[in-house]
Amino acid sequence: MRAGTWTGWALDYMLGTELRGKQLGIVGMGRIGKAIGRRLEAFGVPVVYHARNRVADVSYEYYASLLEMARDVDTLMVIVPGGAATKNMIDAEVLKALGPNGIVINMARGSVIDEPALIEALKNRTIYSAGLDVFAKEPHVPKELIGMDHVVLFPHLGSSTEVTRAAMDQLVVDNIMAWAAGKPALTPVPETPVKR
Repeated sequence: MRAGTWTGWALDYMLGTELRGKQLGIVGMGRIGKAIGRRLEAFGVPVVYHARNRVADVSYEYYASLLEMARDVDTLMVIVPGGAATKNMIDAEVLKALGPNGIVINMARGSVIDEPALIEALKNRTIYSAGLDVFAKEPHVPKELIGMDHVVLFPHLGSSTEVTRAAMDQLVVDNIMAWAAGKPALTPVPETPVKR
């Protein structure tokens, strides 16, 4: 609209896609993955997941193989921590398995997706689309991604609301208070255990 390129209804009626009738695969089933899964369930969207390990308190189907899950779903929603263990885990092979109707949504870290492979998959229509909130070299966003009209790009602002940030601030205070009282952390980070 802002660019002034919409001149009315065209013969293709600007048809897009939606979640109805789709299967969504969540990559990572931590606190955020579970919260997203609950919201998708409310819309009647079937959810499956891939994680390092099966998660005991969720009923979604678990895939030990990311590649197999990518073959079986329409959308991959990526919500894993960054780091060496997840670097480029969404690579050309996973994107190819997702297929020409597939959508990848990355809200995790830019390092989790092989960005050059993603750009090629989007250029060649190996996948249908991508929604990106994170990038490999933030705040730099590759010009190829900016130039594509079938990609949704946001600055890295997934938790940027006043309510969420106030809750994050309170959680820090609550963790410090627990530590000062000799109690365990309320939100421990398994990768960095602290002995008291």
